[in-house]
Amino acid sequence: MKLKTLMLATAASVAFAGPVVSDDLPACDNCADELTVVSWGGAYQNSQIKAYSEPYAEKTGVKFIWDESSNEAVAKLRAMNEAGNITWDLVDVEGPDAVRLCDEGLAAEVDINTMAPGDDGSSPADDFGSSLVSECFIPQIVFSTTFGYRTNVDAWGGATPSSLCDIFDTEKFPGKRALEKRPKKNIEWALVCDGVAMGDLYDVMETDEGIDRALAKLGSIKDDVIWWSAGADTPQLLADGEIVMGSTYNGRLFSVIEEQKQPVAMLWDYQVFDFDGWIIPEGLPEDRLNRVMHFLHFATDTQRLADQAKYISYGPARASSAPLVGKHAELGIDMGPHMPTDPANMGNIIVNNIEWWSSYADDVDAKFQAWLAK
Repeated sequence: MKLKTLMLATAASVAFAGPVVSDDLPACDNCADELTVVSWGGAYQNSQIKAYSEPYAEKTGVKFIWDESSNEAVAKLRAMNEAGNITWDLVDVEGPDAVRLCDEGLAAEVDINTMAPGDDGSSPADDFGSSLVSECFIPQIVFSTTFGYRTNVDAWGGATPSSLCDIFDTEKFPGKRALEKRPKKNIEWALVCDGVAMGDLYDVMETDEGIDRALAKLGSIKDDVIWWSAGADTPQLLADGEIVMGSTYNGRLFSVIEEQKQPVAMLWDYQVFDFDGWIIPEGLPEDRLNRVMHFLHFATDTQRLADQAKYISYGPARASSAPLVGKHAELGIDMGPHMPTDPANMGNIIVNNIEWWSSYADDVDAKFQAWLAK
């Protein structure tokens, strides 16, 4: 499958005019007075609330209703569409899910150039650049999925994990692990640790034998795995000592390490890079769509995306926002070294193959869930 070309002429309409800036937010005509926003909970959702929804609500009086179901966004939007009852207004999704939802007609196409221009004068299309993975996707962040581990595990005898494949070494590093309850990223990590070269990774994954090989590798630690669905699960399990290591988003680990001061460290080896952003469910009534577009114009401008990096260690998707990333809003520490894109953190990386997963996710997920149920 080929990724669609960005179609700038097919814009969702919005009933307001003029640029949105921090001191002058124009009125929104025929706009709903509340927004149901779907995200991932935990530290990430809190960063969105602090950087986007709280300042927007202060200016407009709009009521926000937050839902933490992004991990199930594809299935739930399919069900809503079949029922003819779309209850969500705006949904935070990863890149591959944005492509799938767009291909299935469940997400609305948006002209990215209806968003605010960059503070450096760049067009939105140029400013967002390679993060524009679908004509239905409004990017927010560059993030990675990686591993955290407890630093005070007595059974390890002073050793600490130094490579991805230590996840599979239950003799040297005994204890429960946490992995996401879906195949994406787990399949790649399993194959890398089963000896597949990075250049061959997605070719191997295209075969039934390749997926079976990955599941067999995951099966070697299956009895030691706690499966998570919400991004906040692994940080809490680490903080509570219920697991010794686990995968989650790098910003969630930043929170448990730097904000909560838990005995946890980050393992950056073979972190998986991805884009995350917004999709608008197809078929919203005009007043709800107008409110969504008004909010997005505000929430995805240069300053707002830079503001999110004050609360969590995800890189803003706009190039014009990067120079504005500074210190943590409360801790006062420089955020640059905590970003997945910092050179010190990029020894081995996997860039999520959005095209591959948008094509094969349903089949691989069905096989993964059947294996999980055994």
